[in-house]
Amino acid sequence: MRNVIVFMLGMLVLGSFEGKAQTLGGDYKCLIQLKNYQGEGAYIVVSIVTAKGEYVETLRVLGDDHEWYPDIKSWYAFRDKNRHQPRLDGVTGATIASGERAVVTFSIAEKYIDKGYDLRFETAVEDKNYHTKDVVVPLTSAQLKLGKFEGKDGYIRQVRLISVAK
Repeated sequence: MRNVIVFMLGMLVLGSFEGKAQTLGGDYKCLIQLKNYQGEGAYIVVSIVTAKGEYVETLRVLGDDHEWYPDIKSWYAFRDKNRHQPRLDGVTGATIASGERAVVTFSIAEKYIDKGYDLRFETAVEDKNYHTKDVVVPLTSAQLKLGKFEGKDGYIRQVRLISVAK
């Protein structure tokens, strides 16, 4: 009888972990590591976009000098058209220098997962190229479980996402 009770408790505990693992919406820690390049720190915008690339929500902006926001062309055009969106004071931070890394946090709503949305990282460096799709992560359960994503032709070497349990 005792073995049955221990087994049942074990299954209950295991089941509670499985339930949490299935919920991928929520808070994430995000490590962004840049490649080595010549130039100033990179401005980075992290957004949720539709499959067509239309902006839905800005999660994080790294680079707090508003003078340079027009260099993040696609995102800035969206922000300019949608002035009703909340101010960015709570989500801005410093740029990241060449070869360095930063850890930021943001929330991804469950409603975006497995529904055709992407998490997109855009980068711009003063007097350098702008990369609209430096890293694009399809917001699927499978992709979020991978957790590590390589940069393309831009300034980001890699992005790592870790779900933060509440």
